[in-house]
Amino acid sequence: SVLIDAELPLIQSLGILEEQQKNQYFKNVIRTVKEDVEAGSTLNQAKRKHPKAFDDLYCNLIASGEQSGSLDIMLRRLAEFIEKNVAIRAKVKQAMIYPVAIVIFAVFVSIFMLWKVIPVFATIFRDLGAELPALTAFVVQLSEFVEKNIIFIFLGLIAFVLAFRYYRGTTPGRWTTDRLLLKMPLFGPLLYKVAMARVTRTLATLISGGVPMLEALKITSTTAGNVVIEKEIIDARKLVSEGKTMSESFKASGRFPTMMLQMINVGEATGTLDEMLSKLATFYDEEVDTTVSALLSVLEPILLVFVGGMVGGLVISMYLPIFSLMQQF
Repeated sequence: SVLIDAELPLIQSLGILEEQQKNQYFKNVIRTVKEDVEAGSTLNQAKRKHPKAFDDLYCNLIASGEQSGSLDIMLRRLAEFIEKNVAIRAKVKQAMIYPVAIVIFAVFVSIFMLWKVIPVFATIFRDLGAELPALTAFVVQLSEFVEKNIIFIFLGLIAFVLAFRYYRGTTPGRWTTDRLLLKMPLFGPLLYKVAMARVTRTLATLISGGVPMLEALKITSTTAGNVVIEKEIIDARKLVSEGKTMSESFKASGRFPTMMLQMINVGEATGTLDEMLSKLATFYDEEVDTTVSALLSVLEPILLVFVGGMVGGLVISMYLPIFSLMQQF
């Protein structure tokens, strides 16, 4: 965008990008694109040969920019679109990785204690002939099970992760997990707002770039990140193809929020649909920020209680027989 805006020739701009690119795969992609453009292809045609690097949204906007003579503007819009998508993805990772990492850490610490620490205490208690309270007896039995089956436990955890990833990759698995994600307490509303931010921003970028409505809806459905919402957009696209407005088509699904429908309706009536969608995208970005902050503030005490309960329970169970022995002496 910057190079084209500075009126550098396209081939020279591609050459500069190739030289400064450190990733070898992407460096080769740019080199191939440059060679195709030198051979007479348009930038859009050259990039469509590399779908892993340049998706339909990217290529459609490039094609629109080349046809209208506004390639620099389209590239700028794409740059802003990608930057905002990266930012919102980082926010979701921040909200999701923190609790997952804490829970995994607590589970592994507990397994290690049951495997290596608790058996030492159990041996001492047996030698002293201490009477074990119910909690301690349960933890000792659990420790013996872990000690005997530690390899199978780790293999089982690995198998569970691999099985989940495989199931998630299947069509029924994707539908099941995506439905559950939207219904999850705390995380469901966040993921829904993220999807709305993606949908509105993608639509705004495509429509402002002159991409036809039906094509824009088709591309947008693939960027929702959730097959449930993706199907709703595809269904809305069918209604649009039959002559209904976008607001009417989205309203028919019953899943999209009222404010979004009203703003789209106003945008269609006034001819400012792309502006209204951009405002919606900004609104949902701010909503995601607020939700992530609130989510992390709620999760911190919950995770503290969970980790404290798990690890602290094991420690307390080992001290109970000591208190009993002290009373005997």
